[in-house]
Amino acid sequence: MLRSTKLILLALLATSAPVLGQDAASEPLSEAASMAQRQLRQTFTNLTFEDFAPAPISGPIYQAVAGGRIIYFAPESEHLLFAAVYDKNGVNLTALAQDASARKRMGAVDEADALIIGPKGAPRVIEFTDPDCPYCQALDRFWSTKEAEGKPVQRLVYFVSGIHPEAAAKAEHILCAPDPVSEFKAIYAGARQSSLNTCKDGADKVARDRETFRKLGISGTPTLLVHGKLISGFQQAELEAFLQASKTAGAASP
Repeated sequence: MLRSTKLILLALLATSAPVLGQDAASEPLSEAASMAQRQLRQTFTNLTFEDFAPAPISGPIYQAVAGGRIIYFAPESEHLLFAAVYDKNGVNLTALAQDASARKRMGAVDEADALIIGPKGAPRVIEFTDPDCPYCQALDRFWSTKEAEGKPVQRLVYFVSGIHPEAAAKAEHILCAPDPVSEFKAIYAGARQSSLNTCKDGADKVARDRETFRKLGISGTPTLLVHGKLISGFQQAELEAFLQASKTAGAASP
């Protein structure tokens, strides 16, 4: 539960649901609302507020996780808020809670079961991917570019097979190939095979990956776990920052 009025106010402002009613904005504010407005302006001095009025939410607000995403629920008024909550220092508390949730769920990931791509000793990334996902293919090209620049990573790859109809068959094909890493690169580069490899070990691994994906509550691909942080989608700026931080940490090590 969020106990700070400041945080609740900002969550309401950030939600995509309409917070201000057309009539409410023109009505005089109550004494409590006037005090809240002054507190808002005094606390978040870097923001400009044009309107201020009571929101349609009432009662306490609770925090929950759905599909790996932090959401907020007001049971009294039955409102669901998709919001980012910041404290007065500009810290994104929603992002911190989401990262903590991802770390908690990491127990569902068996790293020994991953398809490993990349050199030992490089910064490690847990990657949930789909052979038919265009953004996953773009991510693979990004990693290849970074490797050519001397910034390789070690990818622990798990396949997501419930989104595109041929994803499971292509994932099994990769895993059953004599050289799975090379076949992974070929498939993600757009290679089309006249027939797909099949084998029991590959099919079993695809099934285990599907169960891991379900337990983690991930909702899309690519999804990455980087230093305990969940990154949904191909977020190039965040990955560049991760590589830079890894390089800095490596340079600082004795």
